[in-house]
Amino acid sequence: MEYVIQSIASIFDPITLLLTIIGTAVGVILGAMPGLNGPIGVALLLPFTFNLDPAAGLLMLGGIYMGSNYGGSISAILLNTPGTEVAACTALEGFPLAQQGRAKEALYYSISACIIGGFIGVIVLIFFTPILAKVALKFGPPEMFLMAMAGMAVVGSLTGKNIYKGLFAAAFGILLSTIGPDIMSGTERLSFGINQLKGGIPLIPAMIGLFAINEMLCQLGSRDGSLINVPFKEITFKEVFLNLVKKPLLVIKSSLLGTFIGILPGTGGAIATFIVYGEAKRSSKNPELFGKGCIDGIIAPESANNAAVGGSLVPLLALGIPGSATAAILYGALTIHGLIPGPRLFQLNPQIVYTFMIGMLVTVFIMGLIGIYGVPYFSKILKIKLKYIIPIVLSLCIFGAYSIRNNLFDVLLAIVFGLIGYVLRQVDIPIAPIVLGIILGPLAEENFRQSLSIAKSESGSLLQYFIMRPISIIIFILLLLLIYTNVKAVMRSENQEVEL
Repeated sequence: MEYVIQSIASIFDPITLLLTIIGTAVGVILGAMPGLNGPIGVALLLPFTFNLDPAAGLLMLGGIYMGSNYGGSISAILLNTPGTEVAACTALEGFPLAQQGRAKEALYYSISACIIGGFIGVIVLIFFTPILAKVALKFGPPEMFLMAMAGMAVVGSLTGKNIYKGLFAAAFGILLSTIGPDIMSGTERLSFGINQLKGGIPLIPAMIGLFAINEMLCQLGSRDGSLINVPFKEITFKEVFLNLVKKPLLVIKSSLLGTFIGILPGTGGAIATFIVYGEAKRSSKNPELFGKGCIDGIIAPESANNAAVGGSLVPLLALGIPGSATAAILYGALTIHGLIPGPRLFQLNPQIVYTFMIGMLVTVFIMGLIGIYGVPYFSKILKIKLKYIIPIVLSLCIFGAYSIRNNLFDVLLAIVFGLIGYVLRQVDIPIAPIVLGIILGPLAEENFRQSLSIAKSESGSLLQYFIMRPISIIIFILLLLLIYTNVKAVMRSENQEVEL
């Protein structure tokens, strides 16, 4: 209790609080810009924390992490351009809502879900870190492979009108994920002698092209002067929040799933958002509304992506194992300040740890204030003429793609993927399954091949190796249920279209 009181006093120290506010605000801004995500923001500001108090520096970086996960939804809803990979699902529902004049409503639902998800994730971090860290250790290659397959099963929720086109898109994404070194042997694959492709296709330039540049190319052919040509529907945050609390099961389920998936090392918020989006559609009474501007399709992924922030910090602090790319950079920040993540961290530096964990609740509160009071201003972007929006967004795309590795080839990749996305869009092939394939392909391949190697070394079959692990059996059963319900929902949707 003494550590908690001291931690609260440290959090509300003027300098620490100011740095937390700055970090969260910077995170929201970076998250809203295509390509400038949380990991980049944390990496850029990491040197500025060297001479700061460890708790203050960590909270500034933690604020960037939390804020950027929300910020990505702003551009996703308003411009159909996810600022971060975790906002890809939000764009599927948010932009159609914006086109209906309901941009403010979508933005309010996004920040409301982020607040609740972030709060639940941090509460889990504070009270259940040791227990959940032990559970995460029980997830070996078979369990991680099945988790990746559960993510793949969401393709049925992302296919749009034609499931075959969706499957083609997912297969294309998986094919792209195989470019680069072989995970087990290091052998070069599908790089066609291009040196820049020997390391694989980077996710951010691909996403920038498929979503942002693609959307701007489509808007170039528009004769209208602005993105949205319908009257704005006015709504207050209070109305939205009261509607949100009427969906407690959806919010809590999505937040807890996001937290748990975030705990698993190597997964992260992007996988969590795809899985909970699919689960939201599976359990919805009106799955046919998804893809056309469904509120549940915003609430679920936005709850999960900020809940995954707290989840990813669980293995980092308790075991010294980062749960995401941003958590890996935070690992470096801890070591720079002489703090070694792991079990002994709670024994040797309890006040700093509790200051950081409790302070993450403050970042959720600050993020909420920025989002709630910023929505009226964010939504005005839609009133700007396209002749101003297109060059600004394209400039940000080029800057974002270049900033990942300071490489002009990544800019070229973004442009190529933008052209690919534009062509695919003309023939109604969905973009989201491609991103899903790029994200989950390496995770599935690596863990499947590791499972195969372990099974061979133990002189057993792969099936026997899976069966001997109770957790993998449970996940497999849930996977079959997810596939069955998704296929059923798609077939029902197709039958309804035929009747119409």
